[in-house]
Amino acid sequence: MNFLNFNTAEQRVRAVLIAVVFVVVASILWPFYSVPTGSRGVVTQFGKIVGIEGEGLAVLPPWQKLNNFSIRAEEANIEDVEGSTSDTQPVKVSMTVRYSIATDRVSEVYEKYSHNGDLSSYVQTATQEVFKSVTARYSAPDLIAQRAKVSGDIGSSLRDKLNIYGAQVINIDMRNFSFSASYMSAINEKVTQEQLRLGAENKLKTVEAEQKQKVAVAEADARAVKAKADGDAYANLTVAKAQAEAIRVQSTALSQHKDILELRRIEVDMKKAERWDGKLPSAIYAGAPIPFMNVGK
Repeated sequence: MNFLNFNTAEQRVRAVLIAVVFVVVASILWPFYSVPTGSRGVVTQFGKIVGIEGEGLAVLPPWQKLNNFSIRAEEANIEDVEGSTSDTQPVKVSMTVRYSIATDRVSEVYEKYSHNGDLSSYVQTATQEVFKSVTARYSAPDLIAQRAKVSGDIGSSLRDKLNIYGAQVINIDMRNFSFSASYMSAINEKVTQEQLRLGAENKLKTVEAEQKQKVAVAEADARAVKAKADGDAYANLTVAKAQAEAIRVQSTALSQHKDILELRRIEVDMKKAERWDGKLPSAIYAGAPIPFMNVGK
């Protein structure tokens, strides 16, 4: 009975040992691997890269190893990136660089720079270098006036720089672009003075325009008065000439036809006779003419 019990216990231990050995061997020789979405599987053999597996199931011999490498988009936040302009004004900015690893360069990046696809330290260093290099080409006023061009130059240079490390830039966000407090104060003062200057120039232009308008109105009024005076003078001259001409014609007619005067006198007497009521005046003063007493003449 004891023998049977010993054999049973021994069999149980043996079974446990066999199971443990099987698990260990299976874990070592297990050929099935999974590559998650957004990753690539870097296959190494005794430390050497021998292949790249895509997403999904990968079957490998036991002497090879699979390392998951992320190619998802990553963000690197770099605060207070500092630089200096060509006129030695300090400037700084905060940037967020979004990047991913080029799929055709996974092997190179894994071998040289990162085993998991994280290049944030390289991105930060490259950003600092590029920002200093680009801002040094601009003066402080140009850096402000040509902000879009500066951003384009930084983006282009940073893409070229990060391409060395196998990273492709998706987008760059620059914020908190600023100079020293003293320089910003000087800029604000300059802007204020410029606004005041423009305001004074606009006011002067308005006054000049109003003065020109008044001069134009005055000149128009003067021309109108002169035209009216010329017209009146011409009309008076014309009337005077006409009257003079009439007098001349009458004088000529009278000088050539003396009987006309007598005819005119008779016509006047006849009109007086037509208006006479046949009565003599009740009082006749010395030297006063008596009506029709000279008819017989």
